[in-house]
Amino acid sequence: MNSTGDVSVRNQESSDSEVLWDEGDQRPLIVHIVYRFDMGGLENGVVNVINGLYERQYRHAVVSLTDVSDFRQRLHDGVPVYSLHKQPGKDPALYWRIWRILRELKPDIVHSRNLNALEAQIPAYLAGVRGRIHGEHGWDVHDLDGRSARYRRWRRMFRPFVQRYIALSGHIEQYLRREVRVPAEKIVRICNGVDTQRFSPPKLHRDSLAGIEFTAHTYVVIGTVGRLEVVKDQITLAKAFVELLRRHPELKQQCRLVIVGEGSLRPAIEAVLTQGNVRDFAWLPGARDDIPAVLRALDIFVLPSRAEGISNTILEAMACGRPVVATDVGGNRELILDGETGAVVPHSDHESLADAMLRYVRDADLRKIHGHAARTRIEAEFSIERMVNRYAAVYADVLTTHGRFSTRAKPSKQNRDSRG
Repeated sequence: MNSTGDVSVRNQESSDSEVLWDEGDQRPLIVHIVYRFDMGGLENGVVNVINGLYERQYRHAVVSLTDVSDFRQRLHDGVPVYSLHKQPGKDPALYWRIWRILRELKPDIVHSRNLNALEAQIPAYLAGVRGRIHGEHGWDVHDLDGRSARYRRWRRMFRPFVQRYIALSGHIEQYLRREVRVPAEKIVRICNGVDTQRFSPPKLHRDSLAGIEFTAHTYVVIGTVGRLEVVKDQITLAKAFVELLRRHPELKQQCRLVIVGEGSLRPAIEAVLTQGNVRDFAWLPGARDDIPAVLRALDIFVLPSRAEGISNTILEAMACGRPVVATDVGGNRELILDGETGAVVPHSDHESLADAMLRYVRDADLRKIHGHAARTRIEAEFSIERMVNRYAAVYADVLTTHGRFSTRAKPSKQNRDSRG
């Protein structure tokens, strides 16, 4: 935006001042604000919405409060990405940088996501943005069950500036209504969608995967995908795998474990596997970008998280025709039909997780039946097209009620109206 370097823009080799749209392009502009634009479930959802709507009636831009990774290359070439380089801890100048970029872009709608980007709503209001949406995708890493009084007060403080909330799960919707006191008519629940062409079942019962150490079709491969962090709790999965083979040592000839991802928990996970004498039966390749291929190389997908919103990886595994064993947190029960497409178990309970895994390990027919049912459910209820259409309806409604197509002339008045 200028030579100071505090705001950077991506559009291949574009300069900071380059505008990506024709001057005559009058389509409404939506600016999506996230804390960091990197590989993750929330960011994947942003990409799917933008790319799904790109050929329709909207322009898009992404603003990251911190940094941007190569994940931005998944966006359509015509979508600029801005990085505001938020400093660790408190960064009061961030509000000015948000205000400045929004004044320059002049968006019709600002759509922030999750608690760590909620603060962008005030600069958006002050910059004269008439359409303001906030999405809640899941819980903060420091508040895994939504009980923090501090975060509740923070959300309530920003409530008057948000005209529409998007909740990704019923659990989050109820939290917004009961704890944040958002009127029901201002909340729309939209589950994530999955690309059913990219994430599709294998041609055989399980595909091969480049680099995997377990290639024999006699193996039953149990696996998970995700950041190796406390909230994802792969340690419980490692303990469950140890427990499974301790109870049934004959399964050492058959069972294998795959944990894809990288993060701070790796040493602890490897320690559990080593101490349980099963390290040779597990493969931890680190982060990979071929997730559809990874999922098709599994027989059973497990998500041992301590907290979730609506899990993209569950949806993706189901779309690949995998039965899913997941913990009973967040919106997992909204995705998995317990006993029909997978199993739901208590979180942090490695013994219950081992029990559920055992049922699928021993019953190939059950894996096939539940995997097929999972794929059918995805096609009927969780396609990207369905999700994108619902977001398009929310954007159209906000534009009509609060934005350029409304009769309200001033942001200050629309703010009074939004207080309800």
